[in-house]
Amino acid sequence: MQIKVGDVFSRDRHVTAEVISQFADISGDRNPIHLDADFARTTRFGKPIAHGMLSGAFISAILASGPAGLAGIYLSQTMNFTAPVFEGDTVTAKAEVINIREDKNIVTLLTTCTNQNGETVVSGEAVIMLLEV
Repeated sequence: MQIKVGDVFSRDRHVTAEVISQFADISGDRNPIHLDADFARTTRFGKPIAHGMLSGAFISAILASGPAGLAGIYLSQTMNFTAPVFEGDTVTAKAEVINIREDKNIVTLLTTCTNQNGETVVSGEAVIMLLEV
């Protein structure tokens, strides 16, 4: 696949209680802020929030999606968590190509996740090595 600086790849994911529970099971992160509504009501969020790394996984899905998008492996990823994701939110993960190192097949991307209201919930930068597809 031929990519260029400025190309944008994105994918939407709806966050359900089941998705949050499955992520907790897979990751082993069973922090009550994610799973216990009674506990979460006592926090500044007032209700359970999704794992921040769940949004990170949504970014990862774009970076490994193959012919319809990028096909690469992570070299690095930074993430700044700027707002919570709640059950019922729809998260749009986006990766914009900002640099290509052609001699090494390495691509740098600006990565963001926004909710259905357009609010940024995660921002950062990824570096991936493209694979042949």
